[in-house]
Amino acid sequence: MSTLANNGLSVVLGAQWGDEGKGKLSDILCGEADVCARCQGGNNAGHTIVVNDVKYDFHLLPSGLINPKCVALIGAGVVVHLPSFFDELEKLESKGLDCNERLYVSDRAHLVFDLHQIIDGLKEVELGRGSIGTTKKGIGPAYSSKASRSGLRVHHLYNFDEFAAKFRVMVDNKRKRYGQFEYDVEGELARYRELADRLRPHVVDSVSYMHKAYQQGKRILVEGANALMLDIDFGTYPYVTSSSTAVGGVCTGLGVPPSTIKKVIGVVKAYTTRVGGGPFPTEQLNDVGEYLQRVGFEFGVTTGRKRRCGWLDMMVVKYSTMINGYTSLNITKLDILDQLPVIKVATGYFLDGKPLDSFPADLSVLERIEVQYVEVPGWQTDISRCRDYDQLPENAKRYIELIERESGVPVEWIGVGASRDAMIRKPL
Repeated sequence: MSTLANNGLSVVLGAQWGDEGKGKLSDILCGEADVCARCQGGNNAGHTIVVNDVKYDFHLLPSGLINPKCVALIGAGVVVHLPSFFDELEKLESKGLDCNERLYVSDRAHLVFDLHQIIDGLKEVELGRGSIGTTKKGIGPAYSSKASRSGLRVHHLYNFDEFAAKFRVMVDNKRKRYGQFEYDVEGELARYRELADRLRPHVVDSVSYMHKAYQQGKRILVEGANALMLDIDFGTYPYVTSSSTAVGGVCTGLGVPPSTIKKVIGVVKAYTTRVGGGPFPTEQLNDVGEYLQRVGFEFGVTTGRKRRCGWLDMMVVKYSTMINGYTSLNITKLDILDQLPVIKVATGYFLDGKPLDSFPADLSVLERIEVQYVEVPGWQTDISRCRDYDQLPENAKRYIELIERESGVPVEWIGVGASRDAMIRKPL
């Protein structure tokens, strides 16, 4: 039975605050895909895929590269730090992946410079106590340059005199704003002249590429970065990323019409985590939170930072579902709950004794809400060897059914371990 949509795009999106484990599902689906595309974000997030005990870390490059028959495309909505692009590519190839003639970058994608990374750090210092906990990868400042129409795109590299002039103006403007920070402008330009030559074989008109792939009936998977609650418009602003992580970002980041999207899979961790600052209604600053962090090995792939941990929040999942319109869900890391005798799930928010209809925009409201939980019995059994839904303990099935009832979306995939094959496909 096919796992990808016929005659259309299949999309994998994070439904919480990121780090849900999207990479494994993307890897499984890419086994059928002809094209795997990234539509937004940069190298500020990442995921690990384990194949035959070999770990592959992905940050900027689409994880479809693991499938030797799959072409990977970085779309116009992605911001690209070229040194990191080539560093990641070299590391993947050193582990045996042949990426020759199957990794492409949109000529409209904006470039992230070391300059943006410097600014990222300066902006965090400037914010002081209000810092949002960015990864300091320069993603926000690169998107700021894009929005202020002062950014540089991939195609600018191939008129290098004009590129150099625009780059010098960009640096001068940043120094006027942030002071005389140290930055070797001419050294950076020399580096980018070389990088431009290395990048040339990878550059394509991504709009034309995606259109042709769709018209030819290619099986296309779109791999979202970050997650809905980090969306610049719909996330917990300002504790968000700088791109459109919702399903709309697929259209704006790849130049495809909404009618091409046929399947949207929301990836939901069986509990909740987030990295950096910002509200987290179900966070557990206690033994439960420590257990989830330790057993779930909750450290960021890109930064190594500890992730904050708490109970599954269905108010987040329902809000995410309203925006993204998931056709099915992938519940990940269900096995991390194996040892817990009792599991809590957040099913509602109350403010001054009154229930809230949805996830509020105002962070001051979030600070005042009371979370309504339901308690369900754990299964206290190792489920990591289960490969069929019927093999799961009854209480694990009830947990999945609770998620389906609350979200109104069927669960299609269930992750029960770190390995590539530790995934159950549940009949829909």
